[in-house]
Amino acid sequence: MEMNNEDNSLVLTPMECAKLLKCGRGTIYEAIRQNSLPHIHFGKKILITKAALRKMLEGATSDGADP
Repeated sequence: MEMNNEDNSLVLTPMECAKLLKCGRGTIYEAIRQNSLPHIHFGKKILITKAALRKMLEGATSDGADP
């Protein structure tokens, strides 16, 4: 996962996450709803930590099953 050094943010919004993963925002919100994407609620905002996203992606298998 490529993350710009210019962006020192520790978190992503669902829209930023969708752009980074090259998928639709609906896919991200559905993963959040199903709790398959690590996220936190911060007030009314939903945030995805880059560390949790990286860990999730590193643990993913090619068939989509959890390790």
